[in-house]
Amino acid sequence: MYIKKIIIAITIIGVIALGFFGYYVYNSIFSSNTSFEKKEVVYIPTGANFQTVVDSIRPLLKDLESFSLVAQKKGYASNVRPGRYVLEPGMNNNELVNRLRSGNSPVKVVFNNQERLEDLAGRISSQIEADSLELLNSFKDESFLEENGFEERTAIGMYVPNQYEFYWNTSAEEFRERMKKEYDRFWSQSRLEKAKEIGLTRKEVITMASIVQKETAKVDERPKVAGVYMNRYKNGWKLDADPTVIYAIKEKTGNFDTIIKRVLYKDLELDSPYNTYRYRQIPPGPIWMPDISSIDAVLNYEDHDFYYFVADVENFGYHKFAKNLAQHNRNKQEYIRWINKLGIKR
Repeated sequence: MYIKKIIIAITIIGVIALGFFGYYVYNSIFSSNTSFEKKEVVYIPTGANFQTVVDSIRPLLKDLESFSLVAQKKGYASNVRPGRYVLEPGMNNNELVNRLRSGNSPVKVVFNNQERLEDLAGRISSQIEADSLELLNSFKDESFLEENGFEERTAIGMYVPNQYEFYWNTSAEEFRERMKKEYDRFWSQSRLEKAKEIGLTRKEVITMASIVQKETAKVDERPKVAGVYMNRYKNGWKLDADPTVIYAIKEKTGNFDTIIKRVLYKDLELDSPYNTYRYRQIPPGPIWMPDISSIDAVLNYEDHDFYYFVADVENFGYHKFAKNLAQHNRNKQEYIRWINKLGIKR
């Protein structure tokens, strides 16, 4: 009888212990273990180990020990995956581990209006894991450029400004390769046919578009501005584009942070292939990263008889167009009086 009571007592204690253990296991796996109220993003770098994950997620958890236990049991601790992970309030350890194991969330990468590859590298590095130096080296890789028909001067034209989805841990080379595919996709058969119709290569279209983009910020005016440059180009005239002179000055001095609001007559003599006041041909590469709207403005330029334009001081942002030099000089004098009145000397 006594032995029977002992057995019953041991059984009861075992059941209670098992219940407590089950409760602990259940809580460890299925109870909420987050301490935040809004979505949080965790970045796990390439090559990270579990300790890196622990250090990153520690401030977001109520109980780090239970998370670590579940991560060990599910095999995640020895199989950490880099990426960007969005964590939601109320997630339990099981959900957290599953998210970190297979929920790499893409990021929206946006870029436009970059002047040089260096600027583009800096812009992209702020949005994905690859740093600016890795990106710049991949952009300038001679083997890649030669294989794909680019030079360092024309390479920025391969990066079509838009919004793209990438995984945060995308490497510099993976980013570059994806952008080459996007470039090829952008140059559809219809765009290639239009380029052929107007007598320009893809690179020349992009370079011309970069000039148009720097001349006017007004999207609706770009086809008209493009029409002026195409009229000059088709008739064998120099383009006489002020933005190319500004770029030539920056390229010669190596100081791309210089702000130049006014082109002087002495600047027009600068010996540079980018100076379209001195050389008739289209510059050897883009002076800016043109928007898609500027590229399409060149491909679909407005057919008119204008050969000149100057800023319209009465309609800010737009320009006055002229068919002959006499008319242009009258418009130009009005602009010069206005810019002198503002005291802009450089």
